[in-house]
This record gives sequence, C-alpha cells and structure tokens, in this order.
Amino acid sequence: MKNIVFTGGGTAGHIMPNIAIIEQLNNYNVYYLGSNGMEKNILKNYPKIKYIEIPAVKFIRSFTLKNLLIPFKLIKNINICKKILNELKPCVIFSKGGYVSIPVCIAGSKLHIPTLTHESDYTIGLANKIIAKKSKYLCCSFEETANRYKKNSIYTGSPIRQNIFEGKKDIIINRHKINTNHPIILIVGGSLGAQSINEIIWNNINILSKNYCIIHIVGKGNIKKNLLNINNYIQIEFATDINNYFDASDLVISRAGSNTIFELLALVKPMILIPLSKSSSRGDQIINAEIFREKGFANIIYQEELTFYKLMQSIKYTLENKLYFEKNMKSAKIPNGNKKIIELINSNAK
Repeated sequence: MKNIVFTGGGTAGHIMPNIAIIEQLNNYNVYYLGSNGMEKNILKNYPKIKYIEIPAVKFIRSFTLKNLLIPFKLIKNINICKKILNELKPCVIFSKGGYVSIPVCIAGSKLHIPTLTHESDYTIGLANKIIAKKSKYLCCSFEETANRYKKNSIYTGSPIRQNIFEGKKDIIINRHKINTNHPIILIVGGSLGAQSINEIIWNNINILSKNYCIIHIVGKGNIKKNLLNINNYIQIEFATDINNYFDASDLVISRAGSNTIFELLALVKPMILIPLSKSSSRGDQIINAEIFREKGFANIIYQEELTFYKLMQSIKYTLENKLYFEKNMKSAKIPNGNKKIIELINSNAK
C-alpha cells in the first residue's frame, strides 16, 4: 500500500478533521507527524495511525525576542521532516494547518510531494498562508474563502466525523437521569472549556435549571463540586461521545470554532455562538459566527456583550424560533467534505 502523511495540531480543531478523513480513507498506510501536544494524546486511541513526533516552532503574536530564533529553529525542523519524509516516501501530504504543519509542508514541497492543506475558518490562518504557497490545493470549508483566495483554492466543505451522525440521545438521558419535560441545552466551550461562559452559567445556574436541563462541558479540572447536587444541572469535564450529547440537545451554546459549527449545521442543531474576542484570537471565530448568523443558521452573543440577561434572551428567542433555524440549515447546500477531499487525495497520489 501507498504511504500518506497527515499533519496538524495544537487544538482539537486541527486534529478531528484529519481523523474524519483518515477513518474513511482506504488502501493507505497512514502516518501522522505532530508535536508532543494534544494530537499525540488523542491519536493514541487510533491504532490505524502511526504517530511520529516532531519538534514544533510556535510564533508568538506579541512582541518577544524569542521570535527572532524562529527562522533558525524552522530550518532545523524542516531538515528533520525532510529526513522523515525521505524514509516514508509518502504519495501525498494532507495538512490541517497549525504551526506544527509548517516544516512538514515546506519539507514536502522541497521533495516534490503533492501537498493539500485545509482551512476551516472563513479567514485564512497564519500557518495556512505559508503552507498554501507550497501546496497544490488549499481546501476550504467556506465557499467564500475559496472564491476570495482564488489561486489554488478549492471549495470542499468541512471534514466531518461519521460518528457525529450516529448519536443516540437515550444514552445520555439514561446516563444522567434527565428530566425530559424541560428543553435540554448543551454548553460547550471547546476542548479546554471557556472560563467566561462557565462563570456566567455557574453564577446563575439556580435560575437556568428551573426551566431548562443544562448539560455543561466545563473543561478539564473545572468541575464545581458545590454545584453537583443541583437538579437539572449536569457538569462533565470532557465528552468522549459528543455525538450522543449533540443528539440529546435541543439547543447548543458554543464557541464558534469552524469544525464544531459545521458539525452542528450538518446535524441541523439550533445554536447560540459566543465567539472568542479579538483580544484572545485573530478574530476568526467572530467572522465564522457572523456568516452563520447571516445565513440564518445561528444566533450570536459577542464575548464583550455577554451577560446573563442577554444569554436568557437569546436562549428564549432561539428556542421559540427553532423551526426557522432548522429550515435554513436544512436548505443549505453543503458539500460532503470527506468525499471531496478523499477524491483529491486519490487523484494526486503518485
């Protein structure tokens, strides 16, 4: 069988789409080049994937003298990746972006290995701006991104894990003994949780839990023990079966990371998006959320405007207009990202 290399890491958003592709990819030996970070821990559970750890160079957006060392570290890492790729001789490299992907894709370009990279967000991240110049295709989740970038971009849609569509709400209802007389609201802030969202929920949970069943994914180490016995309130650190939790929910409150919101779109799940502010990111989540609002897929609360009163208003409005959001999501013509990307991989495999 031919060898193929995947790369990408740093957050779940750089890892899960790769897994979605790998799970449906046949007739390849799959290697994953990543850092000693989240991707290494997650991929331990996938015996099909042979993991190779590489050093990573991260650009710090604020001014620091450490950034002056990046070119030297990057050259070293490119040479390390060239050696690995020379041994593996992959027919294709597929990148999900993130700083760990940069030396892999530059090394692949020097060795004339066809490289595809995928951009989940509406705007192109710093790593993908570099990688796209070395790639045959920049695959995009948003059609507008592909149209704007033009050069070697192609609209593929977002890769989505197949098991997302296989959720069983009864598992969650029985696991947590949920009162189904109330609407079920799932609150998730990403793979590490979201402190500002958590605080709003914790400080007002006695009011929220009177009318709703709240399932709150708080992030690792964030369980509030003094709130464990409140009726209609469930705290968990991390969901290994998020598909079941999605299926059980009437409404999802989430950050606006592209992978999560496209999964919710595919599931036709009403959502309230609370994107990361520009002070905490490059602003990509804000644009993602605004595009989803314009298309009638989601409601938004900006981080700077997040109050309990606004949250309650938004919950009430979104649930009352659930059919409106569902109708818009059902009518969206979203391509099968997995299928289109695998077709590109197969057609470029030497």
